[in-house]
Amino acid sequence: MIYNFGLAMSALGLILTLIGLVGDIPPLWNPGMVMFTVGLAMGIGRWENLRSFSFTVWIIAGFVAAMIYSTELIVWGGFNITHKWIVFLVIQATMFSMGTKITLRDFIDVMKMPWGVFVGTFCHFLIMPLLGFSLTKIFSFPPEVAVGIILIGSCSSGLSSTVMIYISKANLALGISVTAVSTLVATLMTPLWVKVLAGSLIEIQLLSMIMDVIKIVLIPIGAAMLHDYLKTYASATGKRVVHILMYISIAWLIFISTGGWGSLIEPMSAENQMMMIVVNFVAGGIIWSVFYNWLLRKKPGIEKIMPTISMLGIIFFTTTAAAAGRDNLMQVGLALCLAAFLHNIGGYGIGYSMSRWVFRLDEESSRTIAFEVGLQNGGMASGLAAAMGKLATVGLASAIMTPLGNITGSLLANYWRRKEIKPKPSTPVTTASSSAIQEQ
Repeated sequence: MIYNFGLAMSALGLILTLIGLVGDIPPLWNPGMVMFTVGLAMGIGRWENLRSFSFTVWIIAGFVAAMIYSTELIVWGGFNITHKWIVFLVIQATMFSMGTKITLRDFIDVMKMPWGVFVGTFCHFLIMPLLGFSLTKIFSFPPEVAVGIILIGSCSSGLSSTVMIYISKANLALGISVTAVSTLVATLMTPLWVKVLAGSLIEIQLLSMIMDVIKIVLIPIGAAMLHDYLKTYASATGKRVVHILMYISIAWLIFISTGGWGSLIEPMSAENQMMMIVVNFVAGGIIWSVFYNWLLRKKPGIEKIMPTISMLGIIFFTTTAAAAGRDNLMQVGLALCLAAFLHNIGGYGIGYSMSRWVFRLDEESSRTIAFEVGLQNGGMASGLAAAMGKLATVGLASAIMTPLGNITGSLLANYWRRKEIKPKPSTPVTTASSSAIQEQ
């Protein structure tokens, strides 16, 4: 039913768009374009062989809506939803949802294939930052837009890479392990690369960015890992210790919110204040992980909607970043799209080539690393851009590269899915068991 409704809506939107464009009637083709893309996203799942593209079409629909209705999408009743803390909360929810697809077992599995994980992580944090920096030298972008290209190139891999690996039937266990490790390594490598490569373009506060990465990436992922510990491994004593930590966290946050901040934290230096803010986030993460663990026991079905929450989060930050930066995007749009395309495709090509021919990994693992290198964590980039207060400029590259990466990734994944792997002698990468990811 939903598929048919979506296709009918898409057809009507296409008709309105064509009539509006031919007659130069913006009030007709503007909503028509949105109806066409949203309807297509709703209806494309009717064809099983196209179902894997539905997430990509939803991102495109959000981007189209952002270009046409930029102000209406980000300003609700006079309130701007691109406010730093709203973006932070959405990114944290997205990261936690992604984290529920990574388990402690995945980190243990790293030890079963250390060479493949090392190669994937090394290639990820070598190729994309340097390739992004090179592209900023080729294209004459404004400084803050150039910083955005370097920023997204320096971020970890995320949900999209894992989904594409699953679709392509590549080495899913290796992909999940590389994603897990790159997420941890990004805590230091992302701010460091941005400082080194972009520090001459705008002022980069290294410690502040490290703290932001911890808040929007490490803590939500850590909360998901704590939930997995409670769910899978914790003994009665272990659970008791976690619950004691939860009560301490609740007491701490109550103290901070009822005067403790002014009396204890404000007299501290700016650096120590940043540290204490992270402590508050850690306390919140502990409380949330225990609550989510309790909620999951009461409502087991909630686990099935976590990937959807991740996808909604990705659509949100892609749409809001594009809407916030619409005017800037209209000035550099074509050049930025080309740079993002080269960045993305270069990641696939160089990542595959290095892992296959330099590090001698097998075909399946090389395909996996191609996705891990070429697809970046756009949510992380958007969150850091928002933390800088520059979502409309620094956040532009992630707004372009996220939908573009999903398009190219879907095409490559479906191509490799149909292309049989011919075994060749190479250094083996052990495939380890890990939690399955549902095809979106």
